Amino acid sequence: MTDRDSRPEGGPTDSTVTVRVRDIDGKRVTDLSVERGTVLRDALLDAGISPYARLTKRVNCSGRGLCATCGVRIRSGEPTPDNWHDDLAARFGYPRLSCQIHVDESMTVELVEKAVWGGRE
Repeated sequence: MTDRDSRPEGGPTDSTVTVRVRDIDGKRVTDLSVERGTVLRDALLDAGISPYARLTKRVNCSGRGLCATCGVRIRSGEPTPDNWHDDLAARFGYPRLSCQIHVDESMTVELVEKAVWGGRE
């Protein structure tokens, strides 16, 4: 199993949605066409966009929701939290774990600065 094998099993869906990704400073915006049900972390990595900091890019939990290093801010289209960490994130304003978000609707995502884990490259 690879890092990105957390997609739902079964055949691909016919419908896609748009995920708009903003860089930390908001100057670079990338629109991704993503199949419904895809894990946000996987969609980002497939597009060459890392939700990780420099150090956690190689050392992370591979999308199991344990290390809390793939956090992003959802600026629009935020799905209902269904993970304990995301419940806390929603309550206290923390970034959401991209590995625990299934993309079912269009959304806007913002990458966050990760100074604790070596910052972004």
